[in-house]
Amino acid sequence: MSAGTYAPRPGAAPLPRMIGAQTALETQMLLRNGEQLLLTVIIPTLLLVLFSAVDIVDTGAGRSVDFLAPGILALAVMSTAFTGQAIATGFERRYGVLKRLGASPLPRWGLMTAKTLAVLVTEVLQVALLTVIAFALGWSPHGNPLAVLLLLALGTAAFSGLGLLMSGTLKAEATLAAANLVFLLLLVGGGVIVPLDKFPDAAQSVLGLLPIAALSDGLRDVLQHGASMPWGDLGILAVWAVLGLGAAAKFFRWE
Repeated sequence: MSAGTYAPRPGAAPLPRMIGAQTALETQMLLRNGEQLLLTVIIPTLLLVLFSAVDIVDTGAGRSVDFLAPGILALAVMSTAFTGQAIATGFERRYGVLKRLGASPLPRWGLMTAKTLAVLVTEVLQVALLTVIAFALGWSPHGNPLAVLLLLALGTAAFSGLGLLMSGTLKAEATLAAANLVFLLLLVGGGVIVPLDKFPDAAQSVLGLLPIAALSDGLRDVLQHGASMPWGDLGILAVWAVLGLGAAAKFFRWE
């Protein structure tokens, strides 16, 4: 055995490997956290099953699940990209985790990339689970798959930007309270379960501009009504994505 065979090789790992390792860690942390699991899996599943099986809300003509499933998919995106990410990142910032990671060989943009990829992995699992449950309840979706992917991608970008903006500017406790409050308010007033046409006309025009309303209505237009490409809803989500991510990049504080 020659000398130096086991000589140390100091230096950072390749960037893709670092991002991949951090993505795996972020995904495990998301899925192991009890509160995150409640937000991302249990609540959307219970809402889908309950409101599909019991005629509580008038969802119009057709089966309730055809109206509810797209809205619940939108809720799943919001719960992970906005609520879950805001709370987790807020407490990481409070405890100095982000500050320490920011000083590691992984660049800060790489850390945010890993967080985004972890959100996407979690959303894929959510969508798969909710789709299986919806099919079991009799859901029969149709429409343009590309439009669905664009809506989900822009919705993720919009909610992710807003979640990072909140977690990077508020204290952790304030983020926890505000994120959960926004989740509840948008669940009720975002067209997820209760159709927007049940609200007063003045409120409809305002609520329709919310990202959750644009995402749920866009998914509903495609999956329930067979629309090819809901450009209006895509435009609203794109504006929210640009504003949210831009503001998060400018105002996010690492400590």
